[in-house]
Amino acid sequence: MARIKNIELPNEKHTCIGLTAIYGIGRPLAKTICLDAKVDPSKKVKDLTDDEITALRKEVDKYVVEGDLRRDVQMNIKNKMEINCYEGVRHKKGLPVRGQRTSRNARTRKGKGKVVANKKKVGK
Repeated sequence: MARIKNIELPNEKHTCIGLTAIYGIGRPLAKTICLDAKVDPSKKVKDLTDDEITALRKEVDKYVVEGDLRRDVQMNIKNKMEINCYEGVRHKKGLPVRGQRTSRNARTRKGKGKVVANKKKVGK
């Protein structure tokens, strides 16, 4: 059971895929970490030796991941909201930040649709 940065890596996956369970590590960075730590990326996590896990931990410590990265991202968002830049205003209003259309979709940011009452049509 490999534990890096207080995250349990999935046992049945390859090492380079298992490392992506850590926030801030994607496929390319995971592959780089495996190569720098001299660990076979296609080796299963459950088959790693203690020395290999230690080498992976040392490599992961070189990068900003998990709690530190989450904190940095939240601080960046707060800063944008404080200075009232465009992105900050969109964050405040709960609207999409990166230029997506809002006339049709955007339900992830806007939430469940609100019902608008229609006027009754007057018969002739």
